Amino acid sequence: MTSTVIYKGALRTEMQHVLSGSIIENDAPVDNHGKGERFSPTDMVATALGSCLLTTMGIKAESMNIDITGASVEITKIMKAEPRRIGGIKVYVSFPDGINADEHQREILERTGRTCPVERSLHPDMELDFKFTWA
Repeated sequence: MTSTVIYKGALRTEMQHVLSGSIIENDAPVDNHGKGERFSPTDMVATALGSCLLTTMGIKAESMNIDITGASVEITKIMKAEPRRIGGIKVYVSFPDGINADEHQREILERTGRTCPVERSLHPDMELDFKFTWA
């Protein structure tokens, strides 16, 4: 088992990661009857893409003896209606000064990020817009 989810009322859920015991709460978004005081489930899907991208890039970077510490991702989720769903995700990746990677290595790292497991799990109709900025 990966996790458990409990409905706490007022359109909030509590999720617990079984292995670590770590807990995350979700709220329905304001535009869908919620309080918007926590990540919504669709926020987490979009944000998971950024986390997965950096994690897989980090794994690849380590195998190439490159340190990408300080890299960051800004996520913008775009919702669509009929049916309500995530229609697109904008992914803006920034790398700080001092990362010792040549153009070929950067291309490998970017391709690794763009093909992370979360990206490969998303519906093919979802529009993904990746932008990588190296300082």
